[in-house]
Amino acid sequence: MNKSEIIENLYKNNKFNSKKDIEESIILIIDSLTKALSDGDRIELRGFGTFSTRERNERISRNPKTGKSISIQKKFHPYFRASKNLKKIINS
Repeated sequence: MNKSEIIENLYKNNKFNSKKDIEESIILIIDSLTKALSDGDRIELRGFGTFSTRERNERISRNPKTGKSISIQKKFHPYFRASKNLKKIINS
């Protein structure tokens, strides 16, 4: 499911808002989540899961084209851990 499908689904199930209002709300939510993660915060949505960032250490790798060793800098990546409730719903 992508963003436009989420907007369409919310619009069909909630006749009080326009699609534009729903889209703006989703954009604000995504921006808020992105800012929190980029600041290093942890986001917990009870019954759904937890978003956080994890650190990937600096490492040496090889360029597959030239075979030359290259250093890959330390970086952070987003991480999601599903709640027990979400796992239960998915697996039932």
